Amino acid sequence: MNTSLLTFALLAALSVHTAFSCEKCSNYEGPNLKITKTEASYLPQINSFVMEIQVEGKAGETYPIKRGQLDGAPVLGYVFPTSLKSTDVGFGKVEGIVALAVTSHPDFDDTALWDENGDGSYDNDGKVWHTHWVVLQGDERVPGKLSVVQFKPEDKAILPPTNPGMPMYMDSPGYTVVKHGNKIRVVLPADRIRAAEFRFDAVTAFMQVNTSDKEKPMLGVYKAYSVASGDLSLPYSVKK
Repeated sequence: MNTSLLTFALLAALSVHTAFSCEKCSNYEGPNLKITKTEASYLPQINSFVMEIQVEGKAGETYPIKRGQLDGAPVLGYVFPTSLKSTDVGFGKVEGIVALAVTSHPDFDDTALWDENGDGSYDNDGKVWHTHWVVLQGDERVPGKLSVVQFKPEDKAILPPTNPGMPMYMDSPGYTVVKHGNKIRVVLPADRIRAAEFRFDAVTAFMQVNTSDKEKPMLGVYKAYSVASGDLSLPYSVKK
């Protein structure tokens, strides 16, 4: 999947003329998910990239409404689509767009190695904003036209050891997330990726888990609320 196809998919997702509907998506629309600016800086003193999204309202203060089960569970995300290759972040070679997603989903916890809320339990903090690497593909089966690439056991997919154990190209790297006022930031250690430079964009989106319908993806994008560039051309680069 090339960048132009991803652009088409997300512009379709933003269009009011989308052929599908997503009534639940409207529960979250508002200034907290309206992007005004995005940027990334490299800080040599800590050898890390700091990825940032700014919004009109308060970043990270809108949370998904708990459904009470995994199937149909809502996921909100502040997402950085990038020009990185799948192999740059620890996956095997797979076609798609590599994105760093900051997500919240109160129905389940998919970061078994990390205790984001610091209470000593590693399985109860899915609502706390946390990071995932995902590989996205175009997908006409969901309103947002995108989903996380899945695989079968026989595919022998290569995943980072921090992956959450789901049959899709997703990792739970445990990067630090900081939200303050209208900004949400991710501290991305430079030695955790195999690239010194990359381009990126920023998107806010509603996603949903599916475990019951084989005709739909396990994790699909149902609504893109805002795109920093307006056209998802990945125009932003890291400041040094």
